[in-house]
Amino acid sequence: MNSNRWTLAIEGGEIEPPDASVLVMRARGDADFAALGDVTCVQGFAPDYDRLTARGLTVLTAPEGNFGAALIQIVKSRAATLSAIAEAMGHVQIGGLVMVDGQKDEGIEAIVKQLRLVFEVEGMMSKSHGKLAWFRRPETIPAQVLTWVMAPEPNVDGYLTVQGGFSVDGPDRGSELLVALAPQLKGRVADFGAGWGYIAGEILAEQPDIDSLDLIEADYDMLEAAKLNIDDPRATYHWADVTRFTPDAAYDAILCNPPFHIGRRADPGLGRAFILAAARNLTSSGRFVMVANRHLPYEDTLKAVFGTGRVLGELEGFKIFEAAKPKRR
Repeated sequence: MNSNRWTLAIEGGEIEPPDASVLVMRARGDADFAALGDVTCVQGFAPDYDRLTARGLTVLTAPEGNFGAALIQIVKSRAATLSAIAEAMGHVQIGGLVMVDGQKDEGIEAIVKQLRLVFEVEGMMSKSHGKLAWFRRPETIPAQVLTWVMAPEPNVDGYLTVQGGFSVDGPDRGSELLVALAPQLKGRVADFGAGWGYIAGEILAEQPDIDSLDLIEADYDMLEAAKLNIDDPRATYHWADVTRFTPDAAYDAILCNPPFHIGRRADPGLGRAFILAAARNLTSSGRFVMVANRHLPYEDTLKAVFGTGRVLGELEGFKIFEAAKPKRR
């Protein structure tokens, strides 16, 4: 597990060990919370949720109950981080310790600056290219903080989205091209990495021969938004890590605009993992249709796990692939 600043602050005497249960917002799957004692984790990202659960920790998708203290691990979305801080304030007792931790490349400097505007920050620890700041929950939560709580809001196209997810201001161009160039599909279909439901919703509206469409998405809030955006009885929703997901029955077709970032770092390995998952979960005659940035190196992986393939289109910096005949290993 990763070293952390809150343990160092407690061991160094800068923070007293919490004497009551601690709420951990945006809890990371590999973080060490032993120094905090009894913790309840809140995590809406399925891979981290699964890892925390496997470690025997209590994990929720939203905070419940009252706590003596809180730790918020920031994310790259400033809006999502501020929302987590505001949500935590409603579940921490008056005078309880509130800790906010993150790396510089995640935006911790801007978050600390925002905290100083509304709270009396008691202390701070800088270490390992990041910071831990802490303050006390005031008797009255500042009105400005209450405005930080996120709720689904319509984007320019009328779809409901939640800040912090992918392309929340509107459909990204890659997804639009995938919808425009997707072949006619039928039977059991899935959207791997469905986000707030743009691809699935558009495909369902255009293709009546689809019997069912499963949306598989790791971000709990995004999937909840998808449920609000799609009004089609053929849609079913699965909160899960695509790379570990196994359906009740294989699919006749899978659509995908795979992620290729971990935090702020590009990682084509994520897209490769989605391709492998697609090949594993298709019928022998199933088809896989995906869109990717032109520069991403997915061709070799597609050739390795599918018997046939073709490029449906290459435009505006994107490639749309269709692959078939998944190879069984």
